[in-house]
Amino acid sequence: MLRMIYLSGADNRELCAVADAAKVGIIATPDVGNTCAALSAYRWWAADNACFNQGDRFDLARYLDWLNRFDAIKDRCLFATAPDVVGDWAATWQRSAPVLPTLRAMGYPAAVVLQDGCDAVPWPDVDAVFVGGSTRWKTSPAAEVLCRQARERGKWVHMGRVNSLRRLEAAQQMGCQSADGTYLAFGPRTNLPKMLKWLRTIEQQPCLDWRAT
Repeated sequence: MLRMIYLSGADNRELCAVADAAKVGIIATPDVGNTCAALSAYRWWAADNACFNQGDRFDLARYLDWLNRFDAIKDRCLFATAPDVVGDWAATWQRSAPVLPTLRAMGYPAAVVLQDGCDAVPWPDVDAVFVGGSTRWKTSPAAEVLCRQARERGKWVHMGRVNSLRRLEAAQQMGCQSADGTYLAFGPRTNLPKMLKWLRTIEQQPCLDWRAT
């Protein structure tokens, strides 16, 4: 049973060597410069739009052109996020809605980034949800309800910015199937064993029926 995949924001040899056994993949953005060859070394990967860092500087044409570079491995991509606005669900949906069909047409599972204020999602328009937003909101009861609704509809559920065991446990209990973080970007030789221990801990924890699919 697939329990939780951790998507690292950093690629390194140590991580690649244990990735499949540990259920670890890569989350790539246009800003990092990941190559198709580098991503091909991992069983799981996802594409993020980098709006968190770019804000108003986000360039949709650049993002779509970047996604086209990975045509050979898009079949193993867990999701590609539509552009969002940090902390603002209404603005995020306005920005994302026109792009979701484009992502699907390109062959990617289209993900919307959930942000503060979200209380409903147009489920037929999305293939995955990425739990973003403020630290308080992303682990709130409102966010958990949306995660549950997504899982019940067969949508992939992911949480962003997970850099501790406590946050990883919260993501699992909310029904997330994957999470990402930058934990391995700093001192990977020291932090990789710690992160692998997190995943082993998560594997041993009970999972409610609706979350086990």
